[in-house]
Amino acid sequence: MAQSVNITELNLPQLEMLKNQLDQMYVPGKLHDVEHVLIDVGTGYYVEKTAEDAKDFFKRKIDFLTKQMEKIQPALQEKHAMKQAVMEMMSQKIQQLTTLGAAQATAKA
Repeated sequence: MAQSVNITELNLPQLEMLKNQLDQMYVPGKLHDVEHVLIDVGTGYYVEKTAEDAKDFFKRKIDFLTKQMEKIQPALQEKHAMKQAVMEMMSQKIQQLTTLGAAQATAKA
């Protein structure tokens, strides 16, 4: 995000960019006013800002998201460890049932 806002350093009258279409496809486009940009602030809302304000906005957003990731990382690690333990236990149970079923099949034969 922050890298795409470094348009003031380019000093080009028309900045080539890729315009997001339907969140899946990108088509070439040109930015005629490099001093003012529209930024997506979420849930379909766009705000016109100067390039410098847009940089500040994205820096704050990156900082906020980084802090949130750091906050939830321990919980995610704990949940991953619990999932691994459950998977290992289920694997052992399946192996026991397979062994038991094979033993019963040979006993009947």
